[in-house]
Amino acid sequence: MSLLRKAERCFANQHTHKLLAAFVAAPKDITLFQQDLQAADERSKEGRRKSLIDGQLIAIKDNICTTEEPTTCSSAILNGFHSPYPATVVEKLKAAGALIAGKTNLDEFGMGSHSTNSIYEAVKNIYTQNGDALSAGGSSGGSAVAVATGQCDAALGTDTGGSVRLPAAYTGIVGFKPSYGLVSRWGVVAYANSLDTVGVLTKNSSMARSVYDTIKGYDPRDPTSLPTSTRSKIDKYVTNRGAKLQRSSSTSLRIGVPREYNTEELQPIVREAWLKTLQQLRKLGHTIHVLSLPATKMALSAYYVLAPAEASSNLAKYDGVRYGNKSADREGTDNVLFAATRGASLGDEVKKRILLGSYSLSAAAIDNYFIKAQKVRRLVQGDFNNAFSLRHPLLQHQGQSSQEGQVDVILTPTAQSLPPKISSLDKADPLQAYGADVLTAPASLAGLPSMSVPVSVSDDGRQDLKEPNTVGMQILAQFGDDDLVFDMARVIESL
Repeated sequence: MSLLRKAERCFANQHTHKLLAAFVAAPKDITLFQQDLQAADERSKEGRRKSLIDGQLIAIKDNICTTEEPTTCSSAILNGFHSPYPATVVEKLKAAGALIAGKTNLDEFGMGSHSTNSIYEAVKNIYTQNGDALSAGGSSGGSAVAVATGQCDAALGTDTGGSVRLPAAYTGIVGFKPSYGLVSRWGVVAYANSLDTVGVLTKNSSMARSVYDTIKGYDPRDPTSLPTSTRSKIDKYVTNRGAKLQRSSSTSLRIGVPREYNTEELQPIVREAWLKTLQQLRKLGHTIHVLSLPATKMALSAYYVLAPAEASSNLAKYDGVRYGNKSADREGTDNVLFAATRGASLGDEVKKRILLGSYSLSAAAIDNYFIKAQKVRRLVQGDFNNAFSLRHPLLQHQGQSSQEGQVDVILTPTAQSLPPKISSLDKADPLQAYGADVLTAPASLAGLPSMSVPVSVSDDGRQDLKEPNTVGMQILAQFGDDDLVFDMARVIESL
């Protein structure tokens, strides 16, 4: 099938699934878009493809800047905002011949786990339960649904505490979060600088790898981007370690199963899929090793102190003066200049997290909350470093457990449950909503590469074919060992 025909099918799917609210902006110049597709078709026929993603339609989460479409972060305060420059990842996609399929819906400023905190409609999953709409996960729910329904070939999202992996698990696709610092954040609207990572959502790990290989690389404009010398050091270290282990596609891997991820809240269908996957991997010759990551129990609490604290600082500039739409309400002489603007234009969840973050950074609370959360973060990182056989390539001194207990990868569920009904979220305890990230936040705190890969679940008890039929399995590896995550994903996809 020609690239033009495939693109037409994607746009037809966008129209068919419009009520799912995956997209918030589509390409404006269709004529130019068609010309670019025809040019990509010609390059393909002549064997001159720019890259493996030449001519592919890639959707962009609406907190990643593009120049053609608005970048609103699904917030009223940025409604209609046009960035004067594109994000580095968007530049790299275009240079590789990819075409931007549009901007996708999200939780406002990336704050949420179900893609319902949006000035647009709430994103709806392609799956339903007894006819009721299910959560698409968040905050990259629009990107996930766009991929799952064939509205694009792949999509970019951002992952702060699980915002790529959770939607991938809920919609039955692949969601990859790279090691922190390997993909540029220039042009990505910041939520929490030390946690934000641009991720990839696709239908399979092969496509995810092609997109990731395109967007990774050093960017001097991003202060959190690892320099070329450090990347070379990481690549050399990982390669040498792989050679010592004689790692190949047929190598038997030591797979870690952390006790702390087997929570009481884990639904039986998720636990059964986890055990079934582990049994199938053992049959292939891989070995299973139970391990402990004690700080995991504190990871989610630490995440919800650190992320809002950084957000309260990052979002201070959206005041209607420096950035954002100014409120039409006149301020009184005794009021702060931007009080009405921020009060009217920011959503409830965003305001809640700004307040939480501001409090945790206050003089009265910083020692009890922010500083302790940073210490917990160090403990989480230490647990992972002790678990992996590969030493952290950027740390010279680190404690290591005995070789007997070390593993190559860790395999856990991505989410504790199947996607909940959207109608139930309004009645749910806020703490329950935050708990959706409990299995994904630890990897974010440690900056590790991780991927959610769908595995089939038993049909027993599924009366409706429109109900979810997969569960997300999360693969984690040591920092910088992103290739091993892709290798493991390919193995799981073949089961």
